[in-house]
Amino acid sequence: MPPTKKNSPAGKRNPGLAGELEQPGSNFRQVRYVLRLYVSGSTSKSALAVENIKRICEQHLKNRYDLEVIDIYQQPNLARDEQIVAVPTLVKRFPLPPRRLIGDMSNLEKVLLGLDLGRRE
Repeated sequence: MPPTKKNSPAGKRNPGLAGELEQPGSNFRQVRYVLRLYVSGSTSKSALAVENIKRICEQHLKNRYDLEVIDIYQQPNLARDEQIVAVPTLVKRFPLPPRRLIGDMSNLEKVLLGLDLGRRE
């Protein structure tokens, strides 16, 4: 009989997760962000959203993000499954809680707050 698998002690990282877990006393800034940007074809608003979110991620999440750009015309099933009703829409899947931001991502403060990277007054 194979040995039973023990649960990981609290605070340990499970390599099977999509990103790194926040651990007590750890630097929260090391969490890996999993983002999806839904766009509609090659419209100017979609292109602007892609450009803006890539710039923001490089400035504020350098080497700590996975960004998937999804064209709802090429992959309508993904948009339907995610219940996307407006584009461009950015979905922050990880770290939790999930968030949605709609628009061309040009409002830096709004995007940073949506990603939990901004200041809260």
